[in-house]
Amino acid sequence: MRFLPRLGISAALGIATFLSWRLLLRSPDTGQGGDLVPKAEEGFTLTLDTFLHVQQLRKKRLRAFCGRSGKVTTLPRSREERARLLSSLRVSTKLDLLYCQAPSTGIEEWQQLLKKLEEKENVTLPVLLPYPRQRAPEMQLGEFNLTEIEAMLGSYTKVLFVRDPFQRLISAFMQGMGSSPSFSSFVQDVLDVGQHNASVTWKPLVSLCRPCLVQYDYVVVFGFLRQELGHLLQRAGLPAGSLLPRFTDTQARWTYSWLSEQMFSELSLQQKKQLSRFYRWDLSAFPFSSSLLTGLLNTTET
Repeated sequence: MRFLPRLGISAALGIATFLSWRLLLRSPDTGQGGDLVPKAEEGFTLTLDTFLHVQQLRKKRLRAFCGRSGKVTTLPRSREERARLLSSLRVSTKLDLLYCQAPSTGIEEWQQLLKKLEEKENVTLPVLLPYPRQRAPEMQLGEFNLTEIEAMLGSYTKVLFVRDPFQRLISAFMQGMGSSPSFSSFVQDVLDVGQHNASVTWKPLVSLCRPCLVQYDYVVVFGFLRQELGHLLQRAGLPAGSLLPRFTDTQARWTYSWLSEQMFSELSLQQKKQLSRFYRWDLSAFPFSSSLLTGLLNTTET
């Protein structure tokens, strides 16, 4: 019986997907901090200039957050501590790419694309590194020694995928993470466990991806992945082109926007405030101006 709420939500998702085209017919806009509102009309193109401008805004916001948050900005000398801090960071030594493996942010399609690129024998990038170039599959950044990590952080193209934390939480619930019979009880379980022991599926991105330690070159927001990644890969010198997968995030973003309001109404005011505090770093560091949790942020800070 505990799966019935998810079945009802799935049916609602189908209806929302059908209706969401009305919300998608909006002009592209760059809000404060680089919050890009996607437009799904056929033929719309995100220009390179707009993409670069949005990236500047996002990184400026992130730098401001790091400057006032007191987060870790230097690599620990201890190998064990580095491995802990960098556990979600992955590198492709063939493509000279570094990214954070954050679930429900579009990372799955990105990894499919990297696999296709790594299988192409003629794809190499002329980056000079103080160690032999490896041909192994993607590896955890923490598996390398300090000199190698510093070289990768200084020379690799570093990509961070982000998404409204409340939508990530809904996605985790829809995927059946945990045994909670309702979304409200699932949220309570998340809050009771706390940040320190949180699953990577819903852990705050600031804790998961260490954006104050890693100076990411690109911050890609869920909702407009295909065109943003097209520009990103071109600037990185990678021949993506026809290899780009079919992203569904634009439609999913608006569908989840509708769904978020329904599921947000299931929560108590206390849960809403606690969730806002739970994700306060993400809400401050990234452009989530439309998140339902943002409006509660100021009332929960002490």
